[in-house]
Amino acid sequence: MAAPDLNRGEEGFASTEGHDALERLRKIIHVDMDAFYASVEQRDNPALRGKPVAVGGSRERGVVAAASYEARRFGVRSAMPSVTARRKCPELIFVKPRFDVYKEVSLQIRAIFAEYTPVVEPLSLDEAYLDVTENLQGIASATEIAEQIKAKIRVKTQLTASAGVSYNKFLAKLASDYRKPDGLYAITPAMGPTFVEGLPVERFHGVGPATAAKMKDLGIFTALDLRAKDEAFLLKHFGKAGTHFYCICRGIDHRPVVPNRNRKSVGAENTFARDLTSLDDMRAELGPLVEKVWHYCESTGVRGRTVTLKVKFSDFQIITRSRSRPEPISDRWMLASISAELLAAQFPMRKGVRLIGVSLSSLCADPTKLDTQMTLRYESS
Repeated sequence: MAAPDLNRGEEGFASTEGHDALERLRKIIHVDMDAFYASVEQRDNPALRGKPVAVGGSRERGVVAAASYEARRFGVRSAMPSVTARRKCPELIFVKPRFDVYKEVSLQIRAIFAEYTPVVEPLSLDEAYLDVTENLQGIASATEIAEQIKAKIRVKTQLTASAGVSYNKFLAKLASDYRKPDGLYAITPAMGPTFVEGLPVERFHGVGPATAAKMKDLGIFTALDLRAKDEAFLLKHFGKAGTHFYCICRGIDHRPVVPNRNRKSVGAENTFARDLTSLDDMRAELGPLVEKVWHYCESTGVRGRTVTLKVKFSDFQIITRSRSRPEPISDRWMLASISAELLAAQFPMRKGVRLIGVSLSSLCADPTKLDTQMTLRYESS
């Protein structure tokens, strides 16, 4: 698809004609830092500039947390096993992550966002939505705001960001991906429905692998295929999500930008140097994970009532097992006890284990706000 010029005057965002007047009145920016972790490492170590860099563990069981654009040209991607990344790019340079530095840079970036709007929804250290419909600078053009933010980020951090401007979150995210790295693109209401029509269903918010497979079984591969189905058909096959799919393929997304999102869970996991097979060995690995999770709880005052055990087997199959209590978990011992019980319930195991994780969810700082329903949930993926 040819890329139209940016609508610098923003006239298209003010129109009330067409599919949805409320959608057209909003001005949303999605800011996404370019290869954030790797770019910080290249910034701080000039010897890494222009070279393929992977942030993560280089050992056999390591995983790539982030890859520079030089590495991406070889097919190296985040979440890729380090051995695979090394095979694709023999010259790949592995760097240990420095999350304290990344957090510090992220705070600098968020301070820039705050100069323009308090309505900021951080998605991660390097990504956020901003609603600038009403902004602190009184600037009419969301594209101009995005340009200023990109420029200030470059000056403050010596890093580049890509930004997308549109009338909803879904399209703003698509726009920020459109001209990476160091890109800026705007999708106006007049462009929205046409812009999405050729997209594969996997690109739509809310469509995971299982839902995409189900859609393809129904002959739905693109937005145009999705539009060909009426809302009743989508509700029949996808339940309440059917209405969302009916809208999203038409460029409609009513989700608000939600500032100060509450953290939904806290967790820790570890990949082992060799596959573990015995219960005793796995129990020994639970201790440090529980300690990390409980340290967060102690330092923040947050408590939760759902413990989830994650197990990744030697063949990369992943299972999760969860248990919820009626009241918040009050001490480290209880967290450790439930984690150990969940692990023991999986034995005997038919294959080795390469990773174990522990997480705590249903978080709340005020225990009186937690409901009292107890559940035991089993999931696998």
